[in-house]
Amino acid sequence: MTGSGSATDLAEAFLRARPRLVRVAYAVLGTLADAEDVVSDCWFRLDAAHRERPIEDVDAWTTVVVARAALDALRSARVRRESYVGPWLPEPHVAAHAADGPADRVTLDDTVSYALLVALEALTPAERTAWVLHDLFAVPFDEVAETLGRTPAAVRQLASRARRHVAARAPRVDVDPRDHRRAVDAFVHAAGTGDLASLIAVLDPAVRLVSDGGGLVSAARRPVVGADHVARFLLGIAAKVGPGFRVDPRRINGSAGLVVVDDETVLGVMSIVADTTGRVVRIDLIRTPEKLRSVRANATG
Repeated sequence: MTGSGSATDLAEAFLRARPRLVRVAYAVLGTLADAEDVVSDCWFRLDAAHRERPIEDVDAWTTVVVARAALDALRSARVRRESYVGPWLPEPHVAAHAADGPADRVTLDDTVSYALLVALEALTPAERTAWVLHDLFAVPFDEVAETLGRTPAAVRQLASRARRHVAARAPRVDVDPRDHRRAVDAFVHAAGTGDLASLIAVLDPAVRLVSDGGGLVSAARRPVVGADHVARFLLGIAAKVGPGFRVDPRRINGSAGLVVVDDETVLGVMSIVADTTGRVVRIDLIRTPEKLRSVRANATG
């Protein structure tokens, strides 16, 4: 949108920009609900600013505003997380059904994988925002510098440090989605047998499981490491639930994952990372009720 367009033009331009703005805020914050709040607030700021002086480039203006607001929110959240009970995991984006396509809700699949969100947690708020804007959304360094209130040279250094951290923590090998789906299916089948050896066989020897209960529900306070320990932990969970317990295959941030259900109550979401051998190398189990409020049990399985 350019010039002094009508209020309808402004609203239409914002609606076109909104999916991208939610992706930006979600990548910075790691919580979809907070990201949507930030973007909703941006609309009121845009409308007020446009009344005073027409906004020539809605996309650029809103990106700066959303990124700044998300950065401020992240800084506040990091302070609150100092007293968080156990590991903190990002809020997952779960497709409504296993077969849902990219049009489901807001398209987040190709830009913000769950494994990437986990890797971003190691960054400072400024590093994370710089990396998200430049490396993920191709925002020029000059505009990133304006957002962060720093020089372009300083922002380049932030992005460079962030790039190294992400490279060290994100999955190093991209696995074909079909191979990943098969690895998840094998994991579900092995876990369903209740046999310890079968489950261990589909796990990498150094597999790492991180569970987030937020101190509100049962979860491991520290990461569980090693195939034997992880297998026993998972089978122990399954042994404590009733006959209505099951896992639904679902897309978690665009990748094959699982929703854990007991009598149509969602108990958790599992994001699973596999390697090229088909073994599971990482499991993130999100159990905090607040992070599951938008997840529904899939009645068709």
